[in-house]
Amino acid sequence: MKSSPKNDLGLLLLRIAGSGLMLTHGVPKLMNYFGEEPIQFGNPIGIGSGPSHFLVMFAEVFCAFLVLIGLKTRWAAIPVVIDMLVAAFIAHAADPIGAREKSLLFAAIFISIFLMGPGRYSLDRK
Repeated sequence: MKSSPKNDLGLLLLRIAGSGLMLTHGVPKLMNYFGEEPIQFGNPIGIGSGPSHFLVMFAEVFCAFLVLIGLKTRWAAIPVVIDMLVAAFIAHAADPIGAREKSLLFAAIFISIFLMGPGRYSLDRK
């Protein structure tokens, strides 16, 4: 993709909006992980609820933050895409499309970021 100021601003907006909104889902999971209540989390891929919760937190907090600042952006987008596809097609497979819509939109955002890269306004480009 040819780099232009408009394209780079568009990628910055996509990174900030997608990652910022993803963090609103990940940070509560992080707080729950270290809370006093026992973890009640799904086990969509059969590795246990604790490891599943940890992997989701890794994607939705750590990787989303890396995408937000544009550091190791393409690599960081991959776990988020996997997380969202598992959520849409495994964890919520029996739910109507409206319940899976957010997961699919997030997957599309992070696939786009993976394909296009972080843009000029990122730490990857510094």
